[in-house]
Amino acid sequence: MGAGLAVGSGGNLSARVPGTDECWVTAAGTWLDHLDRGSFVRIRISDGAVLDREAEAAPSSELGLHLATYRARPDVNAVVHLHPQHVLLLDAIGEPIRLVTTDHAAYLRRIVTTPFVPPGRPEVGALAAAACADGTDCVVLSRHGCSVVADTVELAHKRACYLEEAALMTYRALALGRTLEPLSTDWLRVPGATV
Repeated sequence: MGAGLAVGSGGNLSARVPGTDECWVTAAGTWLDHLDRGSFVRIRISDGAVLDREAEAAPSSELGLHLATYRARPDVNAVVHLHPQHVLLLDAIGEPIRLVTTDHAAYLRRIVTTPFVPPGRPEVGALAAAACADGTDCVVLSRHGCSVVADTVELAHKRACYLEEAALMTYRALALGRTLEPLSTDWLRVPGATV
């Protein structure tokens, strides 16, 4: 919350149980800075069935986003959906987020933006899954938020933080009347290149 990635109960996350057709997704209305066992609902990925019969809450209204992403990306074990302030501001004014640092280039690589669809609709998940099907890990859901994926929750969170940092740096440069040239990711293909 303090990083400006979500406000209140905005945003949700999930984690796939590696090698299975199951994931745990945050329950509707969950505040991401107050998570405990009761904050999650166990779901079957293939059909969206609730597997945790003792769950007291329904899964997030963006469950479709998580399930569609797991179906499109078998390599993904974590999906983080947040509402980062600077990411959304740049989207609203039609400015692309520039990859400024080597960390941005290494962890984000590329950012795809999907058209606006009201939250909770099935099209949100379909668009996000299609946008990341080619290996993209950071998707901006126009006027809504972002969907960031990885093979671990920790890496997905790190990518979300770098996405917001890149957006903030882009915004600050624009506020100073400067245009940033994005850092190329070509150097990442050079043998021995590390971050």
